Amino acid sequence: MSFKIEGKAKYINIGTGFWGIIDNNGKEYLPVNMPEQLKFDGENVECRAKKSDAMNIHMWGEPISIISFETVNPDKD
Repeated sequence: MSFKIEGKAKYINIGTGFWGIIDNNGKEYLPVNMPEQLKFDGENVECRAKKSDAMNIHMWGEPISIISFETVNPDKD
């Protein structure tokens, strides 16, 4: 079952470094397939994802697979 995430892309500088998403409530997600288009630190993102059983070494966030995504650029008036 998929679910929606609204938050920010974040580069996590632990070990070899990796990309994550921190939602608007502070929950941490570890995409196993982070799209290149989202790899901008602090970028507002919305995505549909599902939980992933993929193994990882990062010990950070909930592993997810991104199904669809978009960047959200708020007006800068």
